[in-house]
Amino acid sequence: MLENLKNLELAVEGLLAREPSPTPEKIRELITSFRVIPTCAVSDGDAERLARQLEARHDVTMTIGAMLTSDDFEPWLEGRRSSIDPYYWTRYKRLLAEKNYSSQVLATMDNVTDRILGLLENPDREGHWDRRGMVVGHVQSGKTANYVGLICKAADVGYRIIIVIAGIHNNLRNQTQVRIDEGFVGRDSALKVTDRERRIIGVGRYDSRHLPWTFTNSVRDFNRVGAEQVGGKLSDLRVPAVFVIKKNSKTLKNLTDWLKEYNARGGGRTVEAPMLLIDDEADNASINIKHGQDEVSKINAQIRELLRMFERSCYVGYTATPFANIFISPDTDDAMLGEDLFPKHFIVGLDPPTNYFGATRVFVDEPRAFIRHIDDNGDYLPLTHPKETQVTALPPSLIKAVRTFVVARAIRLVRGQVNQHCSMLVNASRFTDVQRQIRNEIHVRLEAIQASCRVNGALSPAKALKDPEIRELHAVWEEEYSDTDTAWPDIQKALHEAASPIRAVEVNSRSSGTLNYADHEKTGLNVIAVGGFSLSRGLTLEGLMVSYFLRNSMMYDTLMQMGRWFGYRPGYEDLCRVWMLDTAESWYRYIAEAVEELREEMRRMEEANATPEQFGLKVRSHPDTLIVTARNKMGSGEQVVVRVGLGNEFIETTALKWDDNSLKANRRAAVNLAERLSAEGRPFASAEVVSGGRLLKAVPVGPILEFLTEFQNDQQSMLTDPAPVRRYIEGRARGELKDWDIFVPSLSRPDYEPLIDHSLGIEVTCQRRMQGSTSRAGRTLLVSDNQRVASRGVEKIGVDPDAARDAEVEFRQKHSEKEVRNFPDRIYRNKRARPLLVLHLLAIGAAGDDLSDQDPIVAWSISFPKTDLEEDQVEYVVNTTWIRENYRDDIDEDEMAGDDE
Repeated sequence: MLENLKNLELAVEGLLAREPSPTPEKIRELITSFRVIPTCAVSDGDAERLARQLEARHDVTMTIGAMLTSDDFEPWLEGRRSSIDPYYWTRYKRLLAEKNYSSQVLATMDNVTDRILGLLENPDREGHWDRRGMVVGHVQSGKTANYVGLICKAADVGYRIIIVIAGIHNNLRNQTQVRIDEGFVGRDSALKVTDRERRIIGVGRYDSRHLPWTFTNSVRDFNRVGAEQVGGKLSDLRVPAVFVIKKNSKTLKNLTDWLKEYNARGGGRTVEAPMLLIDDEADNASINIKHGQDEVSKINAQIRELLRMFERSCYVGYTATPFANIFISPDTDDAMLGEDLFPKHFIVGLDPPTNYFGATRVFVDEPRAFIRHIDDNGDYLPLTHPKETQVTALPPSLIKAVRTFVVARAIRLVRGQVNQHCSMLVNASRFTDVQRQIRNEIHVRLEAIQASCRVNGALSPAKALKDPEIRELHAVWEEEYSDTDTAWPDIQKALHEAASPIRAVEVNSRSSGTLNYADHEKTGLNVIAVGGFSLSRGLTLEGLMVSYFLRNSMMYDTLMQMGRWFGYRPGYEDLCRVWMLDTAESWYRYIAEAVEELREEMRRMEEANATPEQFGLKVRSHPDTLIVTARNKMGSGEQVVVRVGLGNEFIETTALKWDDNSLKANRRAAVNLAERLSAEGRPFASAEVVSGGRLLKAVPVGPILEFLTEFQNDQQSMLTDPAPVRRYIEGRARGELKDWDIFVPSLSRPDYEPLIDHSLGIEVTCQRRMQGSTSRAGRTLLVSDNQRVASRGVEKIGVDPDAARDAEVEFRQKHSEKEVRNFPDRIYRNKRARPLLVLHLLAIGAAGDDLSDQDPIVAWSISFPKTDLEEDQVEYVVNTTWIRENYRDDIDEDEMAGDDE
């Protein structure tokens, strides 16, 4: 039956490839017509599942993202169209079609790579030139496919040397080499040239006349001896030359020295052939930072030296987390455009296809569908632990995650997804010794599961469930997957086949574990990958379904890059699960929204014809630079001055001074605000009752400034430092910030013993907040671990209803209908006429605590409207010693990752 289902899929897919936009009706019509053939006969259920799978596959679309360019570039690509033979691109496009890329996605990728190619320099242009750009994608969204397409087109127009810098770990470099071998080269670079029959792969199967020359292969990075054996002179080659190298100081030096010795002309100065350099994961190790890692700055200098080796070169950095590249504040604005790798000529944003399984989907739209919380690791594997830690047992949540992986794979088999890669990720420690122990414990657990499935899986359900392990697997199915399209008896029959090939492997720089999916294309690789930093950067885990993520980080790039579970999950998206700490989920949600805000800013600036320089200066004034910049410029305790613009921004007191005197002072400040408003004839009792509380409109700015002065802010809540906030407001107090709205949230249906407060002259049912983490000395409390105090949707309050509807219409126009599950607050901020102060009265405690007799905790939020004046940035001074004290675990995590892996 599975063979028939595969035959049916191939037959229908062959005809659908000719349809530009096949409808669901057309898909089902073709399935019905082929089912009468004996070799394509399948059940009604399998036919409908196939129809839905093909419908999802062919309903996939992709839009072109935003693009910012410098003013002084002369377009060239259109004028050369008639002379270009798209040899390499035609082969690659055919390969992607074979991999079931929809015609819509292929058409957009063709367009996007053309736009990027057109931003490179014309390789036929004589003289010296040097272009710098950046392409911003999403984590696991297809950036590699994009830059392989760009490489193909660059070779078609005449770029003779292609250098790809692929991450800082061997496994990522090797994986990237395999992708380039398949999509551009057309032969297995690890095999001898004389072994012609076996070496042809990928695009080489369609046409192998002009195979590019490779100076690296899928098992060996660049070295001078190997390069000399391949051939020393690049000028002698009639085809493009490809180098896929690790982002490593020694490798970069070897390549530069070899180029100088064997290929440079004019006294060893430069190479004449036009060169394209792709810097994958461009925010990792390529940037020039100040916090003490000499190797990082050395790599930055070596990449620039490599570029200077060529008379004609283009540098294109690819990244999903451009924070470091753009946010880092140089000592002066002019320094941003100096010799560093800032993308001064162009920045291109890549929009993912509509079937992308990304951070917004997982953490904002449907977190309950995919996220499971870890709360039982403390006695087994503490979040912060030394490298000598002994692992003698696994947390129950990890054991459950392993069982979930087994059940999920069984469901995929029942669905007909045989011979498909299936992976699980375990990222729970940065120490290789601990990783090895975790892998061993998982191996023991796997053996027990496999033994039970082998011995008792074929019994009747009633008898099989007497086996404790199968009973646990059934419990997992009942809790996680009973609402899917599969029944337990069918899953139980597939358990042995699902569990038996699964292996647990280490993936780090010291292990022999491998994730070579290409070697298992016919049967599928089924693996539980246990690792740390090696699993956190660029490495693709094919068929990833279950992830167990027990790490401590708040750095944007580090956290987002650890999201290996993002990507594409055709036919099994509903089976994906991610175990993580609730604090990590909160940070992911916050950062997902920050990333989308960055992309929205890029779209707005494209409409305004802004340049990359203007975008860089604008983005560097974003409030999030306080964390990102301070972290990257960490030094020996010096102060870092960060200029932040508050126009069209939202700030909150996410951390509070946790002592009685400060808490009392803040309650007094709130009462004083109410009394001053009453003296102005605007008591809270006269406020309009709106959904979620009371809204007092158009009050004067004076009482607001006095409230902010009296409120005792905690230093960890950096953006709410009263001095810069007051300076910003005072500079506009006679104009656009003259009048304010004040909103006091009050719950209408509390689901707990309510804390009622009357101190503001009105009855307020306080909002409930879980107590976040505290500082080591206990002096600071995080109101929320995700940097949010206000509830989602609060920024719509006070916005004119017509303006709010306009904002929603505009947002829908930029996103397909099915993507818009809810609206982000930032869209209403764009339409706000007056600033909004949200005065929070909070009941803070653990779940189940009776807080009805406590005094409320006061916090505040401000939603600033966009400014029509020149952006007046205010200065925040960040002491890096303080940053290190507050975020020590996170800094150690990042700085020491390479030492222990």
